[in-house]
Amino acid sequence: MTQLAVREAASVRQEEVQRRGRGLGWMSLGLGVAQLAAPDTVRRISGVDDSPTSRAVVPLVGVRELVHAAGLLTSRRKGIWVWTRVVGDAMDLTSLGMALAHRGGPRRRRLVGVTGAVLGITVLDLLTAVQATRAKQIGSGPAVRGARRGGAMELTATTTVRKPASEVYAFWRDLGNLPTFMAHLQEVRATGGRTSHWSASAPFGTNVEWDAEIIDEAAGEKIAWRSTGNADVPNAGTVRFVPAPDGVSTEVQVLLTYDIPGGPVGKAVAKYFGEEPHQQLDDDLRRLKQVLETGEVVRSDGAPWGKRARKEFPQRPAQPLSASDLAKGADA
Repeated sequence: MTQLAVREAASVRQEEVQRRGRGLGWMSLGLGVAQLAAPDTVRRISGVDDSPTSRAVVPLVGVRELVHAAGLLTSRRKGIWVWTRVVGDAMDLTSLGMALAHRGGPRRRRLVGVTGAVLGITVLDLLTAVQATRAKQIGSGPAVRGARRGGAMELTATTTVRKPASEVYAFWRDLGNLPTFMAHLQEVRATGGRTSHWSASAPFGTNVEWDAEIIDEAAGEKIAWRSTGNADVPNAGTVRFVPAPDGVSTEVQVLLTYDIPGGPVGKAVAKYFGEEPHQQLDDDLRRLKQVLETGEVVRSDGAPWGKRARKEFPQRPAQPLSASDLAKGADA
């Protein structure tokens, strides 16, 4: 896998960690409320005795669970809070082990059941914590190496389209539509349900091609993809479709990462000749907005010529065209 693909995979892992963390947060919330609201019932069900120590410990454990719940449900740093749950699980298992050594009869059977449940929760907490740590390490590693080499670039851009998220998602998901607003794409051809072949123009009249696969998607919400095989330009990306506050529009949030041919020198030369990647992405999203809202792309100084507009999305001039512009258009 390329470094960019690894970073995209790490992003998917982070999202899974976030989902699991929220689930554990709700579990902590339920346990904490129960232990504070009905400590006697909790002690009776779990087989714990009615000693002064037990009556003091159960509410304290409930408070601890509520603290975990607050962290897991409100913080993006789920890994840290899951590790605190692992520590709490270890304390609980130690206490239950000590209680088992001095109990017999029905209470012992209940303690064995509770100990088994806590052990299962501990395994889940530990797996989630390890996954969170690995995802963070994998996600940060390529970024450092890429910054050192200078060949990797990460781009972000956002635009708001006055169309519902489902419609914007459907347009983007039909990958053949991408060249209608992404200036340097010549063709995107689907080769399978989640695979495709891309070709694009590059600086100085060169062309690049690559195969790609969709690695994660949620209908109407998100599409994530990455290049595969020996791509001319290793790349990965994620686009999210977030309903805007007005209830009608959609915020399109794009993250792209790719290796620029030629490393830092290629980046500097491309920028010098007007091929500034950040500006390209902003212009691409501006054209996406035009295509979806008006059905056509407005010609402007920032929009490239050399691009064939599809019949259903014809370009139209927003200003008089010079003879050289007409010549370029005829050549396209």
